[in-house]
Amino acid sequence: MSRPLTDDESIWIRNHSRLQRQDGWIHLKTSGEPFERGFQHGYHLAHELQAALRSNRYWARWLTAQDFDYFIDAARRLYFHFIDDELKAEMEGIAQGAQAQGVETSFDEILAWNSFVDLVYSWWPTQKNKQHPERPARHREVGHRCSAFIATGDATSDGSIVMAHNTWDAFLQAQHFNVIIDLQPVQGQRIVMQTAPGWIASMMDFTINGAGLMITETTIDGYSGFDETQIPEFYRSRRACQYSTTIDEWVDTMTSGRNGGYANSWLLGDSRTGEIARYELGLTCQSPVERTKNGFFCGQNIASDLRLRVLETSDPGAWSDIAGSGARRVRWKKLMRENYGKIDASIAKQMIADHYDEYLGEIRASSRSLCGHIDEDNAHVGNAHGHPPFYPWGAVDGKVADTRSAERMGLHGRWGRACGERFDADQYLEMHPQYDWLEGYLISRPSQPWSTFGD
Repeated sequence: MSRPLTDDESIWIRNHSRLQRQDGWIHLKTSGEPFERGFQHGYHLAHELQAALRSNRYWARWLTAQDFDYFIDAARRLYFHFIDDELKAEMEGIAQGAQAQGVETSFDEILAWNSFVDLVYSWWPTQKNKQHPERPARHREVGHRCSAFIATGDATSDGSIVMAHNTWDAFLQAQHFNVIIDLQPVQGQRIVMQTAPGWIASMMDFTINGAGLMITETTIDGYSGFDETQIPEFYRSRRACQYSTTIDEWVDTMTSGRNGGYANSWLLGDSRTGEIARYELGLTCQSPVERTKNGFFCGQNIASDLRLRVLETSDPGAWSDIAGSGARRVRWKKLMRENYGKIDASIAKQMIADHYDEYLGEIRASSRSLCGHIDEDNAHVGNAHGHPPFYPWGAVDGKVADTRSAERMGLHGRWGRACGERFDADQYLEMHPQYDWLEGYLISRPSQPWSTFGD
């Protein structure tokens, strides 16, 4: 049951935050001291948080056969001592804000929810391997997240930076990734980021900060390094985005205390200088920071760094395998060649929604297209990234930012799919009854237009 707000809480909600719903997105502005902005977050998104926790408690159990309390205990044991007072207060605020709306949750649950990617996808396989060494589990059993690029200089129409990204994930989880938070802390940089209810870092990742940094990534699939004694990725990412003013500062923060969880190919831009960079971060291996003021970097879930790809992933041949993510790597090269010198926000929207399948040599949305539609892939050809036919996984959005939008702390976003195609959950489950375990959990995503957010 909800409770009346105190006078202070009323001021925080009324005067220091703002909620807007637009074209499937939830745009939330929060500000103030750590607990205050957390309370605003939890209060405004309480019911979305409740829905996200319901889905992801179920998802965690489906993947691991463990109740979510198992991961709540692990998060407290492994990560509580790493979190600084500022972000502990913000997470406590999220919990109490949701409680004020009648949603049952706690600081420990919010901590575990923020740790989901580290714990369920990276830590849990190490525990399973200890318990059942006869049947080893590979880390990040469910991979292939995201397509992205960043371009600058003579690659773009006006020489400024253009960045684009779409999020691939299990629909059960990703259906809750429709939050854009504009966060103004008392200390550090203002942050605008795509995230999920209850998360303090982006994790998609698509972020702009007040110092002009532009940040996105694609996951390195098949990555196997993990050290449970080190700092969780979500915490390093949030700190890097809030307190970095240069690409080098961001890289230093992410690298220090790395745990191997959620290993990514990071695409970074500095809108003040026009420089872009790619940095791939593993546990043992890290790529040199590649930089340019003329050109582009792309991401498609394959490490570009040879050492990282060969030594720390399970499929170093993915680079050339156009039956899998190698098809997207080839497609990026062709699109960049076709559009070099012309790339702007409008063209970026088209590129991130591309449906060409390099393996089939035709336009067909599939597990190999930049706008991923694994749910429409019959797996007759290619490898469907290891998923069974028509698996409910793929791109659920599209985002584009350029120097101009970054200066306004804004971005362009399309919720549902980057291409605008709708997803009807009831129709999908009727067509594919093998996924009946998702009944009551899967949410439809209607076709939506591109929206613009910013000052």
